[in-house]
Amino acid sequence: MRSTTYTAVCAVAILVMILAGTQVATAVTCQATELAPCASAFSSSSPPSKQCCAKIKEQRPCLCKYIRNPSLRGYVTSPNAKKVAKTCGVPIPKC
Repeated sequence: MRSTTYTAVCAVAILVMILAGTQVATAVTCQATELAPCASAFSSSSPPSKQCCAKIKEQRPCLCKYIRNPSLRGYVTSPNAKKVAKTCGVPIPKC
């Protein structure tokens, strides 16, 4: 009985480690279109939606890439975009 319990505990521990590793290995796809839920907040003074904040947090690793892109820089570094990022708790990186 003790051996069966030990085996079950080990199997669960291994499963948890595998699932945790899968979560960490998932990469963010850096596509500016992922920030579409923030378009109205970026272009006006309207507050960001929960979906917008979730997307900004998800896309945080990509912000430097967007800032370096001349076509996107103005959107990401605009005063409204900075307000949205601050409201969502995501600092604009210094790249």
